[in-house]
Formats: sequence, structure tokens, C-alpha cells
Amino acid sequence: MFRNYWKVAVRNLIKQAGFSFINIIGLAMGLTACLLIGLFVRDENQYDQNIAEGSQVYRIVDTRTDNQGTHRLSYTPPAFATALQEFPEVAFTSRILRIPSKTLFEAAGKNLYEEKGMAVEADFFSIFPLTFKYGVAAKSLTEPNTVVLTQEMASRFFGNENPVGKTLVMDKQPLKVTGVLEPVNKFHLDLNYLVSMPTVNLPAERMSSWGWQQFYTYVKLKGGSAPGLLESKLQAIVKEKAFPVTKEAGFTYLPYFQPLRDIHLYSADVQFDDSVIKGNITYVKALTIIAVFILLIACFNFINLATAKSIRRAKEVGVRKSIGADRRQLLLQFTSETVLLTLISILVAIGLTLLLLPLENRFTGKAISAGIFANPIFLFLLLLAGLLVGILAGFYPALVLTRFQAVKVLKGSVGESSPGKKNWLRQVLVVIQFSLSALLIVCVLVVYRQVDYLHNKDLGFNKDQILFFPMRGDNMNKNYEAFKNDLLQKPGVQSVSIGYGFPGDMVAGDEIAVPLEGSVKNYPVTQLMVDPDYVRTMGLNVIAGRDFSSSNVSDKDHAFIINETAVKELGYGTPEKALGQPLQWNLWDPKPGDSIKRGQIIGVVKDFNYKSLYETVQPAILQIYPPAYWKVAVKLRASDMQRAITAVTATWNKYSPEYPIQYQFMDENFGHMYEAEDKLKGLLGIFAGVAIFIGCLGLFGLAAYAAERRTKEIGIRKVLGASVGGIAVLLSKEFIRLVLIALVIASPLAFFLMRQWLQDFAYRITIDWTIFLISALVAFAIALFTVSFQAIKAALANPIKNLRTE
Repeated sequence: MFRNYWKVAVRNLIKQAGFSFINIIGLAMGLTACLLIGLFVRDENQYDQNIAEGSQVYRIVDTRTDNQGTHRLSYTPPAFATALQEFPEVAFTSRILRIPSKTLFEAAGKNLYEEKGMAVEADFFSIFPLTFKYGVAAKSLTEPNTVVLTQEMASRFFGNENPVGKTLVMDKQPLKVTGVLEPVNKFHLDLNYLVSMPTVNLPAERMSSWGWQQFYTYVKLKGGSAPGLLESKLQAIVKEKAFPVTKEAGFTYLPYFQPLRDIHLYSADVQFDDSVIKGNITYVKALTIIAVFILLIACFNFINLATAKSIRRAKEVGVRKSIGADRRQLLLQFTSETVLLTLISILVAIGLTLLLLPLENRFTGKAISAGIFANPIFLFLLLLAGLLVGILAGFYPALVLTRFQAVKVLKGSVGESSPGKKNWLRQVLVVIQFSLSALLIVCVLVVYRQVDYLHNKDLGFNKDQILFFPMRGDNMNKNYEAFKNDLLQKPGVQSVSIGYGFPGDMVAGDEIAVPLEGSVKNYPVTQLMVDPDYVRTMGLNVIAGRDFSSSNVSDKDHAFIINETAVKELGYGTPEKALGQPLQWNLWDPKPGDSIKRGQIIGVVKDFNYKSLYETVQPAILQIYPPAYWKVAVKLRASDMQRAITAVTATWNKYSPEYPIQYQFMDENFGHMYEAEDKLKGLLGIFAGVAIFIGCLGLFGLAAYAAERRTKEIGIRKVLGASVGGIAVLLSKEFIRLVLIALVIASPLAFFLMRQWLQDFAYRITIDWTIFLISALVAFAIALFTVSFQAIKAALANPIKNLRTE
């Protein structure tokens, strides 16, 4: 019996090759998209899962509240770890100090810049028991001037040798290699090397500070300890120790415990988190929802076509029933045919996934393995899903057909020959399919517009043709003015600025004091340490007062420029009223008897986005402070950039030959800020296209079926004088009506979802009516093109031939 079912199934597969191809390809593409998304989502959820006792490890995250709102910060004061060590629930703590810039390493005749470095305390490996290839974790980072390398970095300097005990020079400081780590997979910290905390030799008063927020702090609790209770205890200490100082400065902060396994996906809004490999749970959820949408569209498409196609076999069912076939046997026959189609689709999907996985890895920057397809449990679940879809797709049409009496079926009195007869299930499935497709079209348009806005918004400064790099070496740092003057003489160099706090780079947070009657009030601000050419080089717009001037000697020690936001936050009202107002600042490098810089505001610049567009512009103070200078920005002329770069490199080699130059372009640096959004845009566009294509396949098949079952009606209408256009409209209007219903359903849901997504950005587009108009036009165009192709084909057919066939 089963052999006969499969034989009939194969025959029908070949006989109705067009329908079978549409069914198989549609479902296979849907499954392929789901598998690719599923592998990506699974990979994102693997971070820190293999850390032993990881459920007892937490990162301390500061929640800072000031006049700009509430922000989550990864940096914490060093005193947090000291306070935590006093609690009996704590097993280990470790502070981590990020080494922010690329550092020159020298060994074995090689000198290379390396980044992703951190200074850590000795208990780091007690919290994170990473595997050592060479050396041992115990006491590997207790002594000064010791370093542990990743295997990748060790191989760059020492090849396949065991480097433990050898010397590696870090920025002219010799370090002893005490260990090499095995490849660290799915670890949230992005690292190449670890140096011991004593190596950086921080002053004791710094390490006891409650206000200097510069460390990542991790804590491992003893088994059975309650993290919530310990968090409350630490918060109480912070309120006692830190609040009296920070409240006067206009802000407060409270520590919270972030579980280790939440760090990768739940830190998108955490600031100063550059050493963490960050995912985004919002994007993971969005892709998961898209995968479900695509699978639903593919399954509904499959069921719809299977249902439509089955009516054509009503006479076959009547014959089988008349010769003794019972209802159970007919149900088995129909489901066996659809199961065969789903199994073929699964095989095609697996092949497509294996083919496309390397492309996905290149696009996402991952190294997802296809090894899961060798997992019998996974293959069993995939097979089970295919069987379920096949059974559902075949069961309903079989249930409908087997209800008919054999005599009526053979007389031709059942079926869908009547044009006015509706199949509500099929219409509902078409509406759901196109509702999901329309939802994805709106989402794609919103994401594309927002990403385009991020890349092209006027930031308030000119980031184009600006080369910037850190100064290195004593000679360059001592003779930075001569270095700058030499650069200005080079062809293609328009202007040069040296400072600390260029847009898209590191900036400093500190307080500024506003003298009042008999007292001063401190405000938290961003400090940009600049030279007299900063405003001109960055192309900032001075809206009141004047710029710094090299000819005005007092500007160095007694002048400040502020931005528009600072005008409001410091209470000046208007830029003009801010001019001449006194400010005070505690020097970072005070001299005896001279610890405060006193000056006045000489100018106000228009707000400019020196950080990403996730963050609002903060109050910013620009001042000349040479002790903080460490980066150089060179504005090049677009007409001769390559020649200018060569000249800049030659000038660098004159002042710092022992260090290779490492430069980057400012516009590229800003572009890197939105890589996650660029990837989301690409993925969303691809998978929305897949969903729409699958929906169109189904619509194409249904239109072909509708035209086929109304062949006689079309022939009669043409004989009676109906035009080709009229017949095409007749066959198309039902589907267009369903698409219109789908748009009405999808638009409010899309508006709600995308408005939520846009809340993550401080600067964002407005979702206006044009987005929904474009979405509607695209959906109608796609549906009309798909349906009208079959409708016109049917309308152009010879009516005599059609009537003769009937």
C-alpha cells in the first residue's frame, strides 16, 4: 500500500512539474533563510557559555544620572573592587584597565603595532579560567613587567616556538612572557595580550579613588550567594562614600551586577565598552522574528498551493472511493505526497545552506561552522519539522476531498468550477503572507533611511580628508610644534591640529567650575584639549565671539571656548551672554602653587557630534592644554592626497624613525561606528527579498491555477467580446484586494516596531507617510506583476482552443 502511495506521489510530482518546482523552491528558500539566521543566532548565544562557573561571575556596570539623563557605563572606580573584597560572599575580584591605543611591540627582529591589550590583576584567571597552551595561570601576572599573549599574537613574533621566559618589548619597556593562551573562542573580552597590573604602576591614591572611573570590574561570588543582596550592599557604600562628592558635581552613579552571560548581547547601550565584543539582543530578536516570518510565508505558500492543486484531483478521489478506498487511506496518500515534497525541500535547503554559509561568514565577520549538520539530534529535528509541515499541508486538502460523496465527485458537481465560490482558508493565508511581506518592506525602508541618515547627517564639522594619528616617541612629543610646522610646509597639507579629543576618538570627561558670588558650582562636561588650529582644521562654526589665536598669548592659560549645549547647561541663556564669563578648571598636571586654570569664555561654537549618533551632544569645553596633546589631525587637499600622505609619512620618519606611522581617516573612523547597522541593513534587505520572492512564487502559482480553472469562462468572455485588459483585470482584482487588506494590517504593526527600534538613537529619522506609500506601491507592483503575467497569458490564449478543450 505505502509503495503504491509513493509511486503515485512521484508520478504526480513529475506530471505537475511546474507546481512541484514552485512548492519545492519556495519551501527550500524559506528553510535556507531560517537555517542561516538560526546559525547566526545560535552563534550569538554561545558567548561565555563555556566559562566554568560562569553563572557566578558578574561585571559591575555603573548607571550614571546627571542633567543629561541616565546612562550605563562600563567604566567603574577602582574602589569598587576594594570594597567588594570585604564581603564574605565574594570569591574573587579583578580590575581591568584597558590599554586604549595601538602599542609598538618588538621581539625577534620584528616590530609591530598591537591593540586589544589590557592590564589585569592576578585573580583574572581565577574568574576566567582560560586554557594555557604554554605556561600556567597561577602567578602568571603577579609580578611587574609580565605579559600573557594569545596564541595568534605569539605566533606573529615567535612563530611556533614556546615564548615563555622570552622578552617582548612593549613601547620600549621590556616584558617577560609568562604564558600563551589557547585560542579564545566566544569570549566577550576582545584581547590580544594581558599585562600585569603592577606593570602600569598606578599611584596608590588613584587605586583607592571613588570618582576616577577607568576600570572594568568583575566579581565572582561563592556558590549560593545572592547577587541582588550584595548589589544592594555595594550601592549603600557608594551612597555613603561617593554621593557627597558627586552630587556637588551634578551627577550620581550606582553600581549594578550584570551577569557574565548577558554581557555580549545586552550591552549595546553601555558606553566606553570598546574592549567587549558586543552583539545586540534587539538585532538577534529581529532576525529571529524575520526567520519565523519567512518560515510562515514559505509554509503558508506550500499549504496554499497544495490545497489549490488538490481540487484538480477530485475525480481521482471519487474513483478511489468507488473501488473501496476508505478515508484513512486517502488521507495517507495525500500526506505522503506532501511529505515527499517537504523532504526534497529539506535536502535542497541543506545544500543551499552549506553553499551560502561561507558568504554569511564573510558578511558578518564570523566563523560559523557547518558541523551542526553532522549532529544527529539536529537532523532529526529538521526531519521532524519537515514531516510536520508535510502532514499539515496534505491533511487539510485530503480532509476536504474525502468528505465528498463519490457519485457527486464523478458527476463533476463538486470542486471550484464556480467563479463565485470562495476558499476562505486560501485567502486568509495569502493575506497573512503579504502582511508579513509588507511588514518587512516597511522595516527595510525605515532601516535604510536611518542608516543613510547616520552616514550623511551634518555632524557640525567637516570629517573629510582628515588624517589623524597618535604622536610617538620622546623626540616628537617634545618637539610637537616643530613637527607641526614641518607638516604645514608639505604639499597637499591644508592645516594641522594637535590635541586630545578629536571627533570619533577618545574624549575626556571632567568638571568645569563656574564662579558664583562667594562660591563655585561644578558641572560635568566633555573636555577637548586643543591647539589654536583645532576649530579651523575641524571646520567648526563659531557662532559668537572668536576662535583661539596663536598671536594672543593669554589664550593658552586664560581662554575657553564652549559649545551651544554648554551655554544652556551652564546657565548663560544665549551665546552672546556667555562671552566674557569666568570659568575655572583643576589642572590635570598642576605645578606647585598653580593648580587651577582661571579664564573666561572667548567664543561659542555650534554643537557638533564628536561621538556617535547614539548619544546626544554633551556640554563641551575647548581649551589649550599642551600637556594632554597626543594626537595629530592633518587636513589634506583632495586634489593631491596620495602625495600629501607620502610627505606626512616622510616627516614622521624624521621625528620618530623608531616607530612606524599608523594613521587612519576620520570619516572611515565614523563609518566604523555604524557597522552593526550596516550589517542589519544588508541582512534585512536580503531576507526581506527572500520572503517577498517566496510570496510571489505562491502568488504566481495561485494565479496560474486560477487562470487554469477558469479557462472555459475566459473563452466564453472572449467570444462575447471581452478585451485582454478586461480579462486581466478580472483575474487580478481578487489578488490585489487581498494585498490591500494585507497592507492595512501590516502598516500599524510596522510603525510600532520601527518606532521602538529608532528609540535607541539620539538622532533619528521620522517615520512619515511616504514610507508607507512607497511600501504600498512596491507591494502592489510586485503583486500586480506576478499575477498579471498569468492573467495576460490566459487572456491571450485562443478561446476556440480553450472551449474545445473543455
